[in-house]
Amino acid sequence: MSSTSQVEPFDYVIFGATGDLTMRKLIPAIYHRFREGQIPDNFRFIGTARSQLTHEEYRERASKALSDFVNRTYYDAKVAAKFIEHIFYASLNGAEESGSWQNLLDLFTPKDAEKVRVFYLATSPNLFGQICANLSKYKLVTDNTRVVLEKPIGYDLQTANEINESVGKYFKEDAIFRIDHYLGKETVQDLLGLRFANPFMENVWSAENIDYIQITAAETVGVEGRGPYYDKSGAMRDMIQNHLLQVMCMVAMEKPASLNANDLRNEKLKILNALVPITGQKVAENTVRAQYQRGFLEETTARSYLEDLGENQTSQTETYVTVKAEIDTPRWKGVPFYIRTGKRLHKKVSEIVIQFKESSTTLFPSKPGPDRLIIRLQPNEGLTLSIMAKDPTSDEVALRRANLDVSFTQEFNIRYPDAYERLMLDAVRGNPILFIRRDEVEAAWKWVEPILDGWSKNITPLAVYSAGSWGPEEAKIMLAKNGHIWHEDMR
Repeated sequence: MSSTSQVEPFDYVIFGATGDLTMRKLIPAIYHRFREGQIPDNFRFIGTARSQLTHEEYRERASKALSDFVNRTYYDAKVAAKFIEHIFYASLNGAEESGSWQNLLDLFTPKDAEKVRVFYLATSPNLFGQICANLSKYKLVTDNTRVVLEKPIGYDLQTANEINESVGKYFKEDAIFRIDHYLGKETVQDLLGLRFANPFMENVWSAENIDYIQITAAETVGVEGRGPYYDKSGAMRDMIQNHLLQVMCMVAMEKPASLNANDLRNEKLKILNALVPITGQKVAENTVRAQYQRGFLEETTARSYLEDLGENQTSQTETYVTVKAEIDTPRWKGVPFYIRTGKRLHKKVSEIVIQFKESSTTLFPSKPGPDRLIIRLQPNEGLTLSIMAKDPTSDEVALRRANLDVSFTQEFNIRYPDAYERLMLDAVRGNPILFIRRDEVEAAWKWVEPILDGWSKNITPLAVYSAGSWGPEEAKIMLAKNGHIWHEDMR
C-alpha cells in the first residue's frame, strides 16, 4: 500500500467543480492532505464548470466548503488561507468541442507538462468520452496524466462498455482510475491485514467455519436533491453493482500473490466471475426490492420516496435492496452472502458481519451460541468479536456472551481519514490498487443485469417499508427461510 510521504508536484483539474461532490468531499480531502504535509507547495487545484466565475469567486466558494465540511477540530484558518491560494478556476463546458477551452489552456505553460496532471471527471458519465476527446484535441494529455472517473460507469453493460471504449481511445488502461470510494475506506483496506496478517483468522475464513456473511450499507437520508438521477438508477445501480460487490470481493477473495494492483484485482475478478448467476425465478427467491414510505426517523416525520421526488410522481424505483449472493468456489460453497442497502433506514451504518457456525460441543448445560465478528466500516470504525464466556454471576459453568471490541480511532489515536483523501493522492502517485479495472466493471454488470431484467418483468414485486425502519418484512423472511436473522444491534 502507498506510503504517507509527500507526493510529487501536481495539477488537479476537476470537471464538475461547482457540484456537491467537489465541495463536500474533494476540496476538504485535498485540504486535509495539505494540512498533513503530504502535498508540496507548488501544487494547483483547478476547478472547471459552466458557471461564470472568477478565481476569487471560486476561492470564496471553496473557502466556505472548508468552513462547512471540515470538522472544527481540524480546521486551521491559516492553513486554509494558504491552501486557498493554490485554487484556480476556468469557466468551461468540457463536453463542447469548441467554446471556452482557452480559459483552461491559459492556465498551463509548457513547463507545467513536467508535473503530474490529474483530470477528475465529477460529471455525468455520458460526458466522459467527449471530455477526454477534447483533452486530447487541445493537447492537455501528457505522459504524466491520469483521468479519474466517478461512478456510475454506465447504466448497464452496454453503456459501461461504450464509456470505457470512448475513454480508452485517449488514455491507456493504466492511466484510467475508476474510483470507488468504498475501497478508500481504511476499514475496507484493513480486510487485507485482518485476513492475511493473522493466521488464526485466515484459518477459519471458509465454509467449514462460517455460516453466513452480511454486508450492510444503510443510510438515513432520502434522495434529497438527487431525485432525477436516483430515479433512473435505484439502489442496485447506485450501491450494489459497485460499492458493495467490491466490499464482498475484499471479504471473499483468495490471498493475492502480492500487493501489486493487478495481483489484487485479479483475485477480486475471480470472485466476481464465480458469483452464481441469479436468473429467472431465482430473482424472486434471492432478491428483495422496496421503496420507503412515510415514517418516523430521528424524532421527526420523514416523507415518502414519491413525496421526495415531487408532486404527482409515480415510480417503481427501488430505494432498498437485499441480494442473497453465492460464490461457487471451494472456500465459499454453500455460504450465503446477504448484501443489503437502503435509504431512510433506522441508522446510518456500514458493516460486515461474519456469522460463525455453532459449536457442536455437549460439554456445557446449554448449547453455546455462535461467535460473530462485526467489522464496522463507518461510523465508529473498528471490530467487535462476540464470543461465549463463562458467566461470572453463576456458580455453575454457565455461559454468556462477551464482546471483544476495538475502536481503531482510539487504538491508533488518529483522525480516520476520509476515503477520498487516500484515493485522490493515489491517483497522483499512479497507484491503481484501490481503483476498479475495466474487466471488474464488466463482470459486475454481467451478474447484476439478469436481476434488473427480472425486476423489469416484476418477478420480484416492489415491496414497501416505513422510513426509520430496517427495511421491508420480505427481507427478514428471506433470511428466516434459511434460519438466519439480520444483525441490527448497530453501534
